[in-house]
Amino acid sequence: MFRRFFLVVLACAFAGPALAEFAPVRNAEQFKQLVAGKTLTRPWVKLEVSPNGVITGKGARWDVTGNWIWRDGFFCRDLIWGGTALGYNCQEVRFKDGRIRFTSDKGAGKHADFRLD
Repeated sequence: MFRRFFLVVLACAFAGPALAEFAPVRNAEQFKQLVAGKTLTRPWVKLEVSPNGVITGKGARWDVTGNWIWRDGFFCRDLIWGGTALGYNCQEVRFKDGRIRFTSDKGAGKHADFRLD
């Protein structure tokens, strides 16, 4: 039960619409400055998104690994969580006050907010 719940959380994690109060991240350099040396956290999820394109961390008790690139103005990632491939998705990225928001499907899907710790 918990594993299924967390699969949904992580599928959305780098995934509704972005609110106006979050400013858009326009390019890879801006994104790298935001995440460098930070841990992206939300309940039961802690991720490191390195400037060199590697994603590592935990979602609940299970490992999260993956890779990312910046393509055509979007954060595009491929994730594996606890041995389950979550797949490739390009996401809109916005930020505000020490928080970062990922909205799946190039900004048309679900969103997940993380603290930058």
